[in-house]
Amino acid sequence: MANGQWYPPEWPDRIRALADGTLTPVTPKRAATVMLLRDGDAGPVVHMLRRRASMAFAAGAYAYPGGGVDPRDDDRGVRWAGPTRAWWADRLGVDEAAAQAIVCAAVRETYEEAGVLLAGPTPDAVVGDTTGADWEADRAALVARELSFAEFLDRRGLVLRSDLLGAWTRWITPEFESRRYDTWFFVAALPEGQRTRNASTEADRTVWIRPSAAAASYDKGELLMMPPTIATLRQLAPYTTAADALAAAPERDLTPVLATARLDGDEIVLSWPGHDEFTKHIPTGGAPA
Repeated sequence: MANGQWYPPEWPDRIRALADGTLTPVTPKRAATVMLLRDGDAGPVVHMLRRRASMAFAAGAYAYPGGGVDPRDDDRGVRWAGPTRAWWADRLGVDEAAAQAIVCAAVRETYEEAGVLLAGPTPDAVVGDTTGADWEADRAALVARELSFAEFLDRRGLVLRSDLLGAWTRWITPEFESRRYDTWFFVAALPEGQRTRNASTEADRTVWIRPSAAAASYDKGELLMMPPTIATLRQLAPYTTAADALAAAPERDLTPVLATARLDGDEIVLSWPGHDEFTKHIPTGGAPA
């Protein structure tokens, strides 16, 4: 493999099945992921985790904290600060309930997987250190779905700081995948006084790394990544501070990126619109090139 592009061995058969009409696409689940940034000596660094080899989806791949929307993430009782739900609905291209659920999932999953909480006691404040035993008990209850995020915020007297997030891009898992997600990618800066940690049972390693360095390691085949991960790293690389990246988010195009597979003679061509580097040519009876 010339680079670290994640490519499951079952994809060619599933792509062929989709092309000949024998595979019915799975409906994608809504999800959110957060590219958590902080400034380093040579520019911003991003927090990444490596998915455990035992994971059914993207095992061994480097990714950002994130996950699926919880059915309770659209609870109207969620304490909220920052742009309104209507503003987020317009930005994300969904209705208000879905917009809240997606933003809520982004904040909740970042806390569940990285121990970082984008919330505060007032609309212009953010909590500090969240590593105490009482915080950990609440985080574990969230992970176990024993506690909704609305209940967590209410118990703590906190408001979700939606203004600390910037919507960056949106990717939808290809139709031939058995597990599909409609994922919104956000950027956020690590709040002052908070620390990341590997709080996820799905990851065996976490790192802070410059986007350009992570991309270079991918290019050498040293780090395994899914297309949206390496694509977003390349997009982040030009920014000199975390604040610059956040400031650029409102102008980002959120048109969904969805891979397409088409028959072309004796091969199937797999491509991601706008991202030519991920194109694969799959012979009808062989391995991808």
